Amino acid sequence: MRDFAAGVGYLFQGQRWVARHGRWWGFGMIPALITLVGYVAALAALVVWSGDVADWATPFADHWTSPWQGLLRGLVVVAMVAGGGLLALVTFTAVTLLVGQPFYESLCEKVDASEGGAPQAPDVPLWRELLVSARDSLQVLLRVAGFGLLLFAAGFIPVVGQTVVPVLGVCVSGYYLTAELSAVALQRRGIGQRERLRLLRRRMPLALGFGVGVTLLFLVPFVTVLAMPGAVAGATLLGRELAAPQPEDEPEDGPEGEPGTVAEQPVDFSKE
Repeated sequence: MRDFAAGVGYLFQGQRWVARHGRWWGFGMIPALITLVGYVAALAALVVWSGDVADWATPFADHWTSPWQGLLRGLVVVAMVAGGGLLALVTFTAVTLLVGQPFYESLCEKVDASEGGAPQAPDVPLWRELLVSARDSLQVLLRVAGFGLLLFAAGFIPVVGQTVVPVLGVCVSGYYLTAELSAVALQRRGIGQRERLRLLRRRMPLALGFGVGVTLLFLVPFVTVLAMPGAVAGATLLGRELAAPQPEDEPEDGPEGEPGTVAEQPVDFSKE
């Protein structure tokens, strides 16, 4: 529970950091606003054209009598709009981070500098950073989609589907949100996606504490835009802890106090 509470604490620390640095808060909202405008425009277009798409997708219902034709095509419209909204919700963070890669790179650098600096970021061209980020985000989204299908199927189980499944859904979303948000800070330290996920699994309560808090916060309409800069700042602080050397990673001292040495066992020649 201590690690879980610490993860929640990093979310509040990130929000507090951007509140103290108002210019960076506004700077960090730019990618989220750009993504929001694009998503709103796409969803508006989907709503406007959904009727035509439903007609095109159900030509077999052209000669159906009322009310069956309208009922079928109405259900198709509802499914398309709901699916579009769900897709927007699931992909918003990944797309925002991709659009805002240069913005959040600068924000992470500033947070690191305010907390004592960080290793020099790898000298990688921007186009390659964007390509790697897009690939990593796609892999994360595929994992989320896989878990989403399993949880959707489990949702039909009586009692469990109404109690355990929603909690698991929030935890899965939180874990992968943490993976997405901390990617910028950990990439600056040259840590690839596989290693990032290993670090998060090793500190699962910490990752869940941060991610569950972000997930619940992002469920409030438009709060995502306002909270995104603080979430990235908090993920940077969390990433600093994840990347810090752990006691079990340090070599043990040898018998003479020399790191990494192995005690030599005396040989008893009298037995030979």
